[in-house]
Amino acid sequence: MSNKSARKRVMRYQQQLLKEEKRKKRRKALIISVSVLSVLIVIASVVCSYLFLVKWKPVTVVLEVEGYGDITLELYPYYAPITVENFVSYVEEGFYDGLTFHRVIQNFMIQGGDPTGTGMGDSSLEKIKGEFSANGVKNNLKFERGVIGMARSSDYDSATSQFFICQEDDQVSHLSGQYAAFGRVVDGMEVVDSIAACDKTTEVDSSGQHYVPAEKIIITRAYVVE
Repeated sequence: MSNKSARKRVMRYQQQLLKEEKRKKRRKALIISVSVLSVLIVIASVVCSYLFLVKWKPVTVVLEVEGYGDITLELYPYYAPITVENFVSYVEEGFYDGLTFHRVIQNFMIQGGDPTGTGMGDSSLEKIKGEFSANGVKNNLKFERGVIGMARSSDYDSATSQFFICQEDDQVSHLSGQYAAFGRVVDGMEVVDSIAACDKTTEVDSSGQHYVPAEKIIITRAYVVE
């Protein structure tokens, strides 16, 4: 074999080694890129899950009712974020402390949260967006026994502080999509039942009906459970 042929074979061998080395580097870079991308995807998923849980985490509120007991509510920002924020802000500022359940209809619902105690409401309170389908807002929380919703006038966006807690399934299903449901009773439903069964006066309420409790049913304290 001549020296020239030998040199050519050496050069071809060296070139093959270089090509193989480049292929190895490309494979290694690809593996690293895929690994980094996988890690980033996992991190993004964890962060998104955390933010979702923080943003939409249910809020627990307790209503202490004088002479009846406690009603524990679980509120769902996922279904009605504006409504939950509004209700919680009233709770945190002590707005509901000392107010009453002024309108009770057995087998239907109990209503409270009106500073006037009449159902007429306080016109100076800020009104919020009605979060229900008839008002163009998706809200899949259906009204049934134990579900809490916001009271309002005929104006869809007129809710302020008044709320109601449903007592019986078959009497409240028609409210779904027409009022903002935003939570449910998770403990103390027997308290709701007792309030609904209270004696009524001959006095008529703002709706012209005899739904006024004979004795004031007072919310002594409302608070958020941390």
